[in-house]
Amino acid sequence: MTRRALVLSLALALLGGCGYSLGGNLPGHIRTVAIPVFANKTQQPGAETLLTAAVADAFATSGRLRVVRPEEADSILQGEIVGYQLNSLSFDPGANVREYRLTVTLNLEFRDVKNNAVLWRQDGLQEKGDFRVQGQVAATITSEETALRGAAVDIGRSIVNLAVDRF
Repeated sequence: MTRRALVLSLALALLGGCGYSLGGNLPGHIRTVAIPVFANKTQQPGAETLLTAAVADAFATSGRLRVVRPEEADSILQGEIVGYQLNSLSFDPGANVREYRLTVTLNLEFRDVKNNAVLWRQDGLQEKGDFRVQGQVAATITSEETALRGAAVDIGRSIVNLAVDRF
């Protein structure tokens, strides 16, 4: 046996022995996920569409579960946005807000459709995004939307990790 083959077989044996898996620990029959539009329990219009799309994109990008319609799904991820909060971070000398922190909070449930079982539930998942106040109101609103999009991308990644690696 060559040295390269010996090192490779030793590495595979060690990885196998420590429980590490490249595919995650989801039940073997779960290969697809449906993600209905999240419920929006906040006063922020459109947040549900943006966050749901970001989570679906995160699953599609990861390649670990294929996003499908609910009637075709092995699993369903349901969510509700329960918090959308802006907090002041910094002020100018005139006590005007110059920077905000946006915090988005979700409750999630991931279900196994075949076994009609809850695989996991996560309440209070949060992500944050900071943005600066611009000179005009429209520019500040655009900055807030950009912060929300960034938080949504981070939320999507967190949810994919929860869904695939939680077991």
